[in-house]
Amino acid sequence: MSATASTGEGRYAEVNGINLYYETHGSGHPMILLHGGLGSGEMFGAILPALADHHQVIAVDLQGHGRTADIDRPLEVPLMADDIGALIEHLGLDRPDVVGFSLGGGVALLTGIRHPDKVGRVVSASANIRRSAIYPEMLGQQGQVNAAAAEFMKDTPMYELYQRVAPRPEDFPRLLDKIGAAMVKDFDYTDEVRGMQVPTLIVAADADMAPPSHFVEVFNLLDGGLRDGGWMGEGRPKGGHALAILPGLTHYNLVDSPLFAATALAFLDQQD
Repeated sequence: MSATASTGEGRYAEVNGINLYYETHGSGHPMILLHGGLGSGEMFGAILPALADHHQVIAVDLQGHGRTADIDRPLEVPLMADDIGALIEHLGLDRPDVVGFSLGGGVALLTGIRHPDKVGRVVSASANIRRSAIYPEMLGQQGQVNAAAAEFMKDTPMYELYQRVAPRPEDFPRLLDKIGAAMVKDFDYTDEVRGMQVPTLIVAADADMAPPSHFVEVFNLLDGGLRDGGWMGEGRPKGGHALAILPGLTHYNLVDSPLFAATALAFLDQQD
């Protein structure tokens, strides 16, 4: 592991009306790395050395998360995807890959959909494409996320990280309000996914927040799982898409798994 992979270099980019924080690790073909809700780029600490071994990893803190201060707009996946599109342009990157988990997985997917000319490949992990796919008991819990929950979260790793790195630590209740509002809003990206032009790997844990069948359904929309793959791979999805359901994992530990890192890299490095 190189020194840059372990220390990283943090900077801000003023793009799309937001001052986005990002850290750069390693060298090689660029990979933009997007964290889950209430997290930051730091949540990839366990697998970052593996990712940065052959790639220049650009770990971004999304709107209102980590070291990126919030701005006066809703916390919405399409808007954050446009932030990433603007960041790619700002940094002058040549079709970087975009890898995301949970909230970041949705942002990665939408970045590929909305900015296909700027993106090489996409890895979207643990990101459902419609709200109704999530287990009903989880939808109930999501509905209870708001500023009033801030006091109860003070012993959690998410709060510890936020108060340590956020430009305005006192904004944590506001972040909970915004993320709660985002999670109760209905969405369905079925039509958008069906037209995906960027080679995409759909990843999920076998015990994720939505059932494995949902991620198979997403793969079906990408022309996958509809026929035999053929001796020469001629029956594989036309767009170069792929699916991975990772064994023995959940929504809460997939991001730490060497299996996730190895699976993502195997897919991304097909382009070399």
